Amino acid sequence: MLNLVSIIIGLVALVCAAIAFIPLLGWANWLIIPLAVVGAGIGAMGAGKAGRNLNLFVIVVGIIRLMIGGGII
Repeated sequence: MLNLVSIIIGLVALVCAAIAFIPLLGWANWLIIPLAVVGAGIGAMGAGKAGRNLNLFVIVVGIIRLMIGGGII
């Protein structure tokens, strides 16, 4: 059940991360990354790996987008 919750959180964060690729919306990654961290934590407590891996992917995408936009130096 925790894996399913983690996947849902990861999908919401992934959709939001896709929207954050629009110019001038990169600041949203500062909100998306903590959401994905919570999802990864919930996924780590579950039996499956899919939710955790999805959230880790969203975290990496968000960090790369912040680095490209100059949010993280």
